[in-house]
Amino acid sequence: MNRDILSKIEQEQMISREELEELLTTTDQELIEELYRRARATAGKYYGKEIYLRGLIEFTNYCKNNCYYCGIRCGNEKAQRYRLTMDQILSCCESGWELGFRTFVLQGGEDPYYTDERICTITKEIKKRYPDCAVTLSIGEKERASYQAYFDAGADRYLLRHETADEVHYQKLHPSQMSLAHRKECLRELKEIGYQTGCGFMVGSPGQTLDTLYEDLVFIKELQPEMVGIGPFIPHQDTPFAEEKAGTLEDTLRLLAIIRLIHPMVLLPSTTALGTIHPMGREKGILAGANVVMPNLSPVQVRDKYTLYDNKICTGEEAAECRGCLERRVAAVGYRCVTDRGDSAMCR
Repeated sequence: MNRDILSKIEQEQMISREELEELLTTTDQELIEELYRRARATAGKYYGKEIYLRGLIEFTNYCKNNCYYCGIRCGNEKAQRYRLTMDQILSCCESGWELGFRTFVLQGGEDPYYTDERICTITKEIKKRYPDCAVTLSIGEKERASYQAYFDAGADRYLLRHETADEVHYQKLHPSQMSLAHRKECLRELKEIGYQTGCGFMVGSPGQTLDTLYEDLVFIKELQPEMVGIGPFIPHQDTPFAEEKAGTLEDTLRLLAIIRLIHPMVLLPSTTALGTIHPMGREKGILAGANVVMPNLSPVQVRDKYTLYDNKICTGEEAAECRGCLERRVAAVGYRCVTDRGDSAMCR
């Protein structure tokens, strides 16, 4: 196969199912290296050599849902539950601001304790103290009125992984009371309200096929999100998927590069999960077109309790250690971490 496939994908910003299959199954290393090279060049066109930092604050590991892949699912009785107080959250932001973070990501399970009023109060206080920062929420499926309230309180971005765009596959990953249609509707509402919106999926999740992956890419093109978060599926020992195989580094890197080519201006994280399955995973993600990394600002004493999957890295490091480590890693592959809100090029 010649290199025309990559030129076609680049020019049309689209990929066919057959082209996806070719790129995910080929053993032609020159072709794959060219895919990564083009993905880097595309990212460079919009973001240069800059890698945006997001300060991640995992503020609650309570969750009302029972998703089969997730370590903080409500059915996991072994999970050690915690909630951060508003003062603890603000303390994380303070240390993050001093370290140069200009985006704070409040991530948690779908925890009814954090009412709309509480989320709005926390968001307003962060924006009051740090008006130049961006606040990203990642707290699951809500009603439109809730999303609007958070936005009016100052939230800038919202992350909600769709996990799979295929209905049958979705039901393999989630209990029957959860709905893919509702999840997609949430994402569309977030876009309509004006959030920089992020979707995404796990690579190698149980039951995933080439067809389901293709549906994911079609959905991304349709939604036009400002952010896409993908990472390898990693099993958690206290879930129904404990014995399932993890997703692979290679598949994840190829899909990162493909997403960069078909949706060029997207903010694309190189995830902690990538760093968990390979010592150089996050660096490899950057070299496949990613341009965001998310060091953890959560208090060290709770980090090992927010375990969506097994063997998560960086659970014992202080925020400054995380920041310094990532800066060195990013610099080693020719990029630089920047002190910036890091908005999507789609918003310029």
